[in-house]
Amino acid sequence: MPDSIIKDAKEKMEKTVDHLREEYKAVRTGRASISMFDNIKVDYYGAPTPLAGVATLSAPEPRLIVIQPWDPTMIPVIEKAINQSNLGLNPQNDGKLIRLPIPQLTEERRKEIVKVVKKLAEEAKVAVRNIRRDANDQLKKLEKDKEISEDDFKAYQADVQELTDENIKRLDEVLDAKEKDVMEI
Repeated sequence: MPDSIIKDAKEKMEKTVDHLREEYKAVRTGRASISMFDNIKVDYYGAPTPLAGVATLSAPEPRLIVIQPWDPTMIPVIEKAINQSNLGLNPQNDGKLIRLPIPQLTEERRKEIVKVVKKLAEEAKVAVRNIRRDANDQLKKLEKDKEISEDDFKAYQADVQELTDENIKRLDEVLDAKEKDVMEI
C-alpha cells in the first residue's frame, strides 16, 4: 500500500516536470520555432482545432515562420488566432500563406520573459510540494490506522522527500536551460 502511494507521487511529479517543459515550448525565445504555436487553436468550421491541424508550419529561416493553410479561406481565422495568442507576432499574408517574422528580442523583453519562465517554474515546484504533502498525509493515515509502523512511516516519508528533492532539481535544470535559451542573443 505505501509503495503505491510513493509510485503515484513519483508519476505525478514526473508529469509536473513534463508539463513545465510543454509550457516552456510556448514561451518565445529569439529564434523561430514552430512549437510556439502548439497551444494555438483556430476556429475550424465551429470546432476549435490546433493550428497544425489546418496548416503546414515551417521555419525556413532562423527568424521566420511560414504557415501554409490547406484551405486559403482559413487565412483570416489563423491571423486572428495568432493576434489573440499574445505572442507579439505580426502576421503578413499574401493570399496563399502567412509569414511571421520573429523580431529580435530587446534586453528588457528578455528579462520580462525570464520572469515569466521563473514564475512557471515556481508554480511547478509548488505543485511538486503539494504532491509531497498529499503523499505524506496518506502515509500518516496509514500509520494512524496502524497499517504501518512508526519506523516504516519515517522511512517512507524520507523516500517521498528524496523524490521531491530529485524533481525540484529537475525543475531547476529545465528552468536554467530555458533561461539560457531566452537570454541568448
